Amino acid sequence: MTKADKAAALHREKNYNCCQAVVCAFAEELGVDPQILFKTAEGFGSGMGGMKGDCGALAGAVMVNGLKNSNGQLDRATSKAATQKISREIFDQFAARTGSPVCRELKGVDTGKVLCSCENCIRIAAEIAEETLNL
Repeated sequence: MTKADKAAALHREKNYNCCQAVVCAFAEELGVDPQILFKTAEGFGSGMGGMKGDCGALAGAVMVNGLKNSNGQLDRATSKAATQKISREIFDQFAARTGSPVCRELKGVDTGKVLCSCENCIRIAAEIAEETLNL
């Protein structure tokens, strides 16, 4: 099962929000307790603040990047620039493949035209994370 399939199943079968579905699909590879990931990602569903911001699935892929690439050194954050560069890459790929990084736009809230369903956003974000981060 691919990470995209696993993430989509978590969303569909367990009612995880988009961010939770993406980040929790990578729990084993990241060596992080899935409950911690689930709790951390909870506030990022529905585009943060009820469709006010970027897609939760995109946020999940960026979280996976940080969890994989940060050096975790609280007193010397030397990995920040490299991690942010990869986050930009994830963001750009996601926007190109879905039509927008913004949840509200993806769901067509203002236009009535859905650019990408939640399940497809989840799949795309997980695929990008898997490919970009070699997971």
